[in-house]
Amino acid sequence: MENKANIRSSLIKLLWHRIQEDDLPGLSAQLAYNLLFSLFPLIIVIFTLLPYFPIRQEDILGVIEKFAPPEAMQLIEKTVNEVMNVRNGGLLSFGIIGTIWSASTGINAIVVAFNRAYNVKESRSFIVSRGMSILLTFGLIFVFIFAIILPIFGRAIGIFVFTELGQASLFIKLWNALSWIVSAVILFLLFTGLYWIAPNVKFRCRSAIPGAAFATFGWIVSSLGLSYYVGNFSNYSLTYGGIGAIIVLMTWLYISAFIIVLGGEINAFYSERSRTNC
Repeated sequence: MENKANIRSSLIKLLWHRIQEDDLPGLSAQLAYNLLFSLFPLIIVIFTLLPYFPIRQEDILGVIEKFAPPEAMQLIEKTVNEVMNVRNGGLLSFGIIGTIWSASTGINAIVVAFNRAYNVKESRSFIVSRGMSILLTFGLIFVFIFAIILPIFGRAIGIFVFTELGQASLFIKLWNALSWIVSAVILFLLFTGLYWIAPNVKFRCRSAIPGAAFATFGWIVSSLGLSYYVGNFSNYSLTYGGIGAIIVLMTWLYISAFIIVLGGEINAFYSERSRTNC
């Protein structure tokens, strides 16, 4: 019991030291800036893939709306609609290739942040590191699509089965809670893969679990908290006018970036501790 308390105390002290030493606020601001420029290209790629999957535009926006602050969601929806209305050409056009490259910028920035957390330099070549970022971006896209398809079919199958049993209303109540659990599990798996593959360090997949668990819980709670605050206690549009939605979006991305980087620092702490004990 005392040993666990010491580990917890060491973790808090080291994290505080790392937050200052690695300049996590500044690093998170840089990451949020890159995420801003990769967010819309990423969403555009997902929307471009829509004809190949049994999902609608409203389904994608509905998933984002669960976590995004209201004003940021309005900006995302408006921008995506404008861009998709003027886009021409197919999936394999040069335009979409450039869009994928832009979308991978955010993942590439996350790789840099994780390498700093582990105090390692990027020894992989530019082609390898950027190719990995693009592959991770595609992985993120298909995980996101899977996260949308699974609830759609799961809900339809559940309603059919429970209707036959005469318990359709019970299933609807259960599904509302179950959908959050499914979203959390998918997020956890996504963060685990990201923390495992992105850093220029070799370690077992299970070593990425502490940071992934923290990032999943922290991101969901902070996103819902910010959404509640913006929706009930603040009016950025009244204070900042037309750029209020942009400020809310950047705030959300900054908090998200801070949590993601902090999750990497947690994994780095446990990685160093396991090497020390060996």
